[in-house]
Amino acid sequence: MTTTDTAPAWSFRNHWMAHTATHAAMRGDSTALKFRGQVTTWSDLDDRVRRGASALRASGVDAGDRVALLTLNHPWFVETVFAANTLGAMAVPLNFRLAPPELDYILSDSAPSAIFVDAPLLPLLKAAPHSAAIPTVVVFGDVDLSSEAPNVHAYEEFIAAHEPIDPPDVSEGATALIMYTSGTTGRPKGAMLSHRNMQIQALTCIRANGMVDESDVGFLTAPFFHIAGLGSIVANIVLGVPTVIHPLGAFDPAAVLDAYEEEGATIVFNVPMQWDLICAQPGIAERNLKLRIISWGAAPASDATLRAMARTFPEARNVAVFGQTETSPITCVLNGEDALTKLGSVGRPIPTIQYRIVDELMNDVAPGEIGEIVYRGPTVMQGYWNKPNETAAAFAGGWFHSGDLVKQDPDGFVWVVDRKKDMIISGGENIYCAEVENAIANHPAVREVAVIGREDEKWGQVPVAVVSIAPETTLTLEELHESLRGSLASYKLPKDLVVLPELPRNAGGKILKGTLREQDRTLAPQGA
Repeated sequence: MTTTDTAPAWSFRNHWMAHTATHAAMRGDSTALKFRGQVTTWSDLDDRVRRGASALRASGVDAGDRVALLTLNHPWFVETVFAANTLGAMAVPLNFRLAPPELDYILSDSAPSAIFVDAPLLPLLKAAPHSAAIPTVVVFGDVDLSSEAPNVHAYEEFIAAHEPIDPPDVSEGATALIMYTSGTTGRPKGAMLSHRNMQIQALTCIRANGMVDESDVGFLTAPFFHIAGLGSIVANIVLGVPTVIHPLGAFDPAAVLDAYEEEGATIVFNVPMQWDLICAQPGIAERNLKLRIISWGAAPASDATLRAMARTFPEARNVAVFGQTETSPITCVLNGEDALTKLGSVGRPIPTIQYRIVDELMNDVAPGEIGEIVYRGPTVMQGYWNKPNETAAAFAGGWFHSGDLVKQDPDGFVWVVDRKKDMIISGGENIYCAEVENAIANHPAVREVAVIGREDEKWGQVPVAVVSIAPETTLTLEELHESLRGSLASYKLPKDLVVLPELPRNAGGKILKGTLREQDRTLAPQGA
C-alpha cells in the first residue's frame, strides 16, 4: 500500500489550509496570530478553521459557493476565510466603508450562501436589500441576537457546536477569493484569485523581503478586504511567522509606532500616505524599533515619500511592491539596495511572471518608450466573477491588460508613467499625471496631490492640480508654476490649482480621481 492510499490528499496540497495544519502538527504552541494582546496558536487556528468548515457544511455551504465577510481586521476573519476555503467555497471580503447601495450591488453580484459580519456592522448589512436572501448570517462579537431571525448565529456558538471536519481535497486551482476591485471608476469587479495565485504571491514576498529569519514578526495594518491585507500575510502563513493584526480605525501613526515597539515588529507594510505620517512623527529616531523590512504599495508613492522613508529608517530594507488586485497583487519589486538609486521606479518585474510593454496594437514598444504593461503567469487572476465580457477585454490578445502606462530603463527597471485611463491629451500632447504629481509632491507645502484632466475648448483637455497642503502654509498657482519650471515642459504645467482639506480616498488608500473629476465638472466652467 502506498503512502497516498492512507494519507489524506489535502495534506499534500500547497494552500494556506494545508500550511496551517502543518504548523499545528509541528509547532502547535507557537503564535500564529496576535490581536489586542490575545494569542491564537497554530493548533488553535487549525482547530477553529476545521470547526468553522464543519459548521458551514451543516448550513449547506459547499464547494463553489460564496462566503462573504463584512468585518474589520481580527483573527476571526482569517479563520473564516480558511474555513470557507476548506470546503472549496470562495471567500468574498467586503469593504465595510461602502454605502448600502454599493454593498448591495456586490451582494447581488456574488450571491453568498453565508455571510460573517461584525456586530456593529449589522445595520449596514441590513440596509442592503439583497442581504435578506442570504441563508446563513454569522455575527462576530457580543450581541443579543434573541430578536434576530433563526438564520442569524453568534460566531463562537456557531463553531463550538460542531466537531472539526476531516477536510476534503481542494485543488490549488480552485478559486480561494473573490476580491472586488476598488471601483474608482464604474462598478467594482470581482477578481477571482486561486490558491495557486496566493501561493505564488507568498513566494514573491519571501523572495522580495528576504524572509529567512525565524524570529521575524509580521505586522498588519492593511484592511483584509483589500488584497494588500491577505497578500501581505500569506508568506507568514507559509513560513509559520507570527502575524500581529493591528485594529483598524483612523490611522494613528504614534499608536502604530508604539505597537511596533511593543510587539517587536520586523516586517511591516503601509500605503504611502501612512508612511508620510509615520516619518513625520516627532522623536521617531529615539524609539526602540526592530524594523528590518519596510515596504509600501497599493497606491503610488512620491519621490518625497521614498526619500523620507530612507532618511527615517536608514538601516531597514526598503522594499517597494507594485501590482494590482488582478495579479494577486505583486508584479514588480524594487529591492532595498536599489531604493535610493532608482527613486521613483516600481522595480523590476518578478521572475514568476511574464510581461510585455505594448502599444495599442499589441506590438512591443522600443526600450525606453511608453506603452501598457501586460502580464501572464501563475499570479494572474482567473477572471472577473460573472463578467465574461470584461474578462475577455482584460485578456485581449492572450495577455492581462493592466491599464498601467510604463517605460523600462536599460537596467530593466519599470517606471509607471500613468494609468491609461488617467492620461491627459492636451493639444495633441500626452500628459502623464504621475509625472506631474511627482514633481508637485516635491513642493514643501504639498501634503498630497492628484492631477486630473479638465475639458477645454481650445486644447481638448488641460491638467488641473488638486492638492492638500501642510498646516500654516499657503500655495498659489503662480508659486506652484515657479517651483515646476525647469522640471516640466510648459504644456504639462497645471492650468488651475484646487486646494482641499484632504483628497478623497478609498479604503485602500487610493485617491478617487473619479470623484475629483465629478466635483471639478460641477465647479469649473467648461472651456475655462
